[in-house]
Amino acid sequence: MAQYRGGVVGLGWMGMLYDLANRIGDRFHVDDIDRPTPELNIHRTFHHFESPGMEGNATSYSEAIVDRPEVDLVAAADRDVKRLRAFSERYGTESVYTDAREMFEKENLDIVAVATNTKGRADLVVMAVEHGAKGVITDKPMCHTLEEADRMVKACAEAGVPLSCGAISTTHPSFERAKNLVISGEIGDVISIEAGGPNSQHQNWSYFLDSPPAWVIGTNDTPRSESGSDEFQGHGMLVAQDGTVVHFRKGLPNVRIMGTEGDLSFSFGLAGSSGWRLSKDIEAPGTESPKQRTEVPFGVPQFIPPYGAVYSLNDVMRCIAGEMDEPKNSGRRVAVALEVEVALKLSSDMGGVRVDLPLEDRSLGLNYDWFR
Repeated sequence: MAQYRGGVVGLGWMGMLYDLANRIGDRFHVDDIDRPTPELNIHRTFHHFESPGMEGNATSYSEAIVDRPEVDLVAAADRDVKRLRAFSERYGTESVYTDAREMFEKENLDIVAVATNTKGRADLVVMAVEHGAKGVITDKPMCHTLEEADRMVKACAEAGVPLSCGAISTTHPSFERAKNLVISGEIGDVISIEAGGPNSQHQNWSYFLDSPPAWVIGTNDTPRSESGSDEFQGHGMLVAQDGTVVHFRKGLPNVRIMGTEGDLSFSFGLAGSSGWRLSKDIEAPGTESPKQRTEVPFGVPQFIPPYGAVYSLNDVMRCIAGEMDEPKNSGRRVAVALEVEVALKLSSDMGGVRVDLPLEDRSLGLNYDWFR
């Protein structure tokens, strides 16, 4: 018998559709109830999550939850009755709602996935916690503003509820291995962390930053794009309270940790180039230098896409079981990255001046031109 009751708010691409339909590129207004719904294959089957690094995992939160033996997927909420009908038929439940609050009030949910559009996501996370949720996962972007991020993180922290915000690559088990290599001194003392950009809603660097950011400097940001996004597009530097430095420069891997005795880098994107690379200073007999930095096997689990919602949910379940302090892509870490990105934009707008953190104006935030 399952220990927990699970529910999903928002049956869009990450909520359900990715596992039942081919992706369509049509854009729609964030509040448009008439958003397009593709033809669904509600009887689709595929290889489920079985072990870290396994290929062929489910992508959506609905499928990730139903695949956990500890959780019964019992309810969903969405404004689109076509999607609710498909959810009922695939997962065998009539407990579907067009109003999330009604679902929270009636269903006593323990595990909640909030996969709505970004607007209002903070309210739904807080609402889920207030109605007794023991674990919450959300789609990305986490939210728009610093104030929204503050509310989400505070509500979950005070209630002891693990919050994972986005099924990004950081949730993959290989990231835990990479951090353990850093902690164990495999690459010596950390000199700096590097990334191609702050990318606060798909950041990898904040998982390796163990000290609160103290200040940033940003430059060469671009104006808001015609498509609507004003995410930071320049270069910058972050200095943490413990002195750790993070550099943001275009063209770098997703994240690289430079050490006194080696380095770790992660790239994700082009076919055949995704994964971790580990280099260490090893003895080099017959050379002028006693040691040379040489690439060595990273080990397992290595990063294997797709990474999907199964790992985000797995982190939350491990936290509930007392096996982790917080999810790898926790709301706290995403909130840190969001504030850093906003501060980098402010610095660039003011000519590259130092901007101290935390920022006083919590109404500041980012706009995005991509929705789920």
